Amino acid sequence: MTIIGSSDPADRDRPRKWSTPIVGVLRTTPDGPPVFLAPDTDGRDRARNAEGRRMSSTGATAHQSTWWHTFYGGLQKMGRSLQLPVAVLPAAGILNRLGQPDIFGADGLGWDKVATAIGAAGGALLNSALGLPLLFCIGVAIGMAKKADGSTALAAVAGFLVYYTVLQAFPEGCKAGAVLKGNQCVDFTADVAENAAFQNPGVLGGILMGLFSAWLWVRFHRVRLVDWLGFFNGRRLVPMITALVGLGFGSLMVWVWKPIGTGLNDFSQWLADLGSGGAGIFGVANRALLLIGMHQLLNTFVWFQFGSFTKPDGQVVNGDINRFLAGDPTAGQFTSGFFPIMMFALPAAAMAIAAAAKPHRRKEIYGLMTSVALTSFVTGVTEPIEYSFAYVAPLLYAVHALLTGASMAITWGLGVHDGFSFSAGLLDYVINWGLATKPWLIIPIGLCFAAVYYVLFRFIIVKFDLKTPGREDDDEVEDVTKA
Repeated sequence: MTIIGSSDPADRDRPRKWSTPIVGVLRTTPDGPPVFLAPDTDGRDRARNAEGRRMSSTGATAHQSTWWHTFYGGLQKMGRSLQLPVAVLPAAGILNRLGQPDIFGADGLGWDKVATAIGAAGGALLNSALGLPLLFCIGVAIGMAKKADGSTALAAVAGFLVYYTVLQAFPEGCKAGAVLKGNQCVDFTADVAENAAFQNPGVLGGILMGLFSAWLWVRFHRVRLVDWLGFFNGRRLVPMITALVGLGFGSLMVWVWKPIGTGLNDFSQWLADLGSGGAGIFGVANRALLLIGMHQLLNTFVWFQFGSFTKPDGQVVNGDINRFLAGDPTAGQFTSGFFPIMMFALPAAAMAIAAAAKPHRRKEIYGLMTSVALTSFVTGVTEPIEYSFAYVAPLLYAVHALLTGASMAITWGLGVHDGFSFSAGLLDYVINWGLATKPWLIIPIGLCFAAVYYVLFRFIIVKFDLKTPGREDDDEVEDVTKA
């Protein structure tokens, strides 16, 4: 039998040495007195250890999960932050296009000075050394800083200007026969002067400076100094600290950017050398990342950082979009294939979704889908269509991502070079017609993809009974209507 306590009755009056009862076993034998067996502490210890290990493992898993959610949330916030500077690009693209010789210039209306002024305005925003990086710096700082205000942007500008000026203070060596004079390389024998080259981290440098500015603002915008320095308390302190960080960051980039920039250029060249394959890979990755809100991270580097082109005035521009707008005939590898999808294929997919709706809801869905289809066709804004089926029918979205990659590969393989300042819609298609190569091919390619999208989407929706708009269960629609 099992007893609690000691086997000696006299021990009942002694102080206990344990905070919990001792559990033991009293075993009786035919030939001798009862024998008290020691408590089974080993089993309890094993149980405690197992429980401890389980709790430790659970804690470690929870810690890893928390870390991942924090990291993932930060990337999503970063992607949203990049949308703010990207929103400025349509204005820059329109100004840059109107300033071209074939519109307001000598080959168009003949307003040379007007064209020069307008083109310079657009070029200022698209400048890959100052304009674009500054826009991204401010946008990232505002987007990443919690409860940001105007002082966040001021701190970002202060830090970036110091960082940029430090880079400009260290020009690279000139070519043989030329002498560095100020910021120019002068060849006295040929009576030629060229702008000296500088380390140019471009948009990446602006993004990093924006992240520094956001962190410094969050960390120091409520700091209070001693009374005699009270004027610099809080928000007034942050621009000063950011300027000092800009000095250090600029000095660091002078020394370390060259190998980093060379590596990025080599990677971009490798991707470009893949030709249609590289364009297709980018198209699939772009649509896949859209689902988790991180496509802007990929777009920023490919469209505004990778590759370089030297304009006739000696200015170097980076990124597929910037190179296209600057007149680079080899640009457009990572933009051309979006036009057939956004202008033709996705509107056709919207019509397929409406056609597959239940009869009593078909008219309603046709009205909704016609609206978002026109938005996609005219402006290139596709999220209303894509989000209508991305999460309720992941199979459709997988097909869409693969077909986007196919469109990117086909257009590039056929020699189509087109680009945009905002998105691949009708507006950018018309505005940039004069800069594009074989833009007319986009129409037949787009019509072919429209037919493929319509047939595939309608077949898959009906075959697998996917709950796209208009095919939801009636009770679900009723619940949503009541809510």
